[in-house]
Amino acid sequence: MKVAIYGYGNLGKGVEIAANFAEDMELFGVFTRRNPDSLKTLSGAKVLSADDILKYKGEIDVVIICGGSATDLPTMTPDLAKHFNVLDSFDTHAAVPTHFENVDKAAKEGNNLALISCGWDPGMFSLNRLYASAILPDGKDYTFWGRGVSQGHSDAIRRIDGVKDARQYTVPIDAALESVREGKNPELTTRQKHLRECYVVVEEGADLERIEQEIKTMPNYFADYDTTVTFITEEELRANHSGIPHGGFVIRSGFTGQNKEHKHIIEYSLKLDSNPEFTASALVAFARAVVKMRSRGDVGCITAFDVAPRDLSPLSNEELRAHLL
Repeated sequence: MKVAIYGYGNLGKGVEIAANFAEDMELFGVFTRRNPDSLKTLSGAKVLSADDILKYKGEIDVVIICGGSATDLPTMTPDLAKHFNVLDSFDTHAAVPTHFENVDKAAKEGNNLALISCGWDPGMFSLNRLYASAILPDGKDYTFWGRGVSQGHSDAIRRIDGVKDARQYTVPIDAALESVREGKNPELTTRQKHLRECYVVVEEGADLERIEQEIKTMPNYFADYDTTVTFITEEELRANHSGIPHGGFVIRSGFTGQNKEHKHIIEYSLKLDSNPEFTASALVAFARAVVKMRSRGDVGCITAFDVAPRDLSPLSNEELRAHLL
């Protein structure tokens, strides 16, 4: 299957690495909004202009879109879904229904298949919330992220006028996490579960007070959290915040028994050295599923909930039953 990458930041580079490890995939190329001649890929994959992508319609099985959720994906994904099978890692949870509708309309118009919001959250965490709540219907879901760098939130800060660079850490509040693990089923507000730490490099002469206020009041990103903003130098950012780790926990606390006498905890956790490389690996697995599902006639927009587990794997159904069941 021929896979194209649209966008070549940290996520695009991760997709390149993962796709090259997949024996059933061929990397068609990288499409960039930058000057293609200025870009050298990790694997030597050819670099093409994003403006020319429609010239390759019919030659690409699936396009993995590696843009930011704040401003790129809301337009990129529906625009490309009119012409290609696509998938993205859109992670603004509150805006998923609107994004789904826009992409679904575009994909059906082009007779293509599009998968949105695929990564580890949304994505793998979403699946674990579904499985756990179906198995333990009498219970509560809890999701904790971090401590780690959020690419989407960091990107949202960088879009603010006067900001040169930024890293945002999502930090779970230990007391809340332990209360859930003990099966106390607490009622927790968004603010009680996580802190957000922002480290920001600004342009010379920038209005620090305005930037801090814009960060702390940004809807869907920071407004509902206790957020700290620390202004640092580029040197400090490179020295202390160059990595992109992340992770988190999905916990379902529930009961069974005639009188709820038996308590159960389901916990799924991730500890990631590289947030973008893990997200990229999920995208590549789901790209395989998109190609398989489109070959069976599926069109429109889908999410991780619509993908059969077998379609993620390069193994045959016989191999899966023999070795993984």
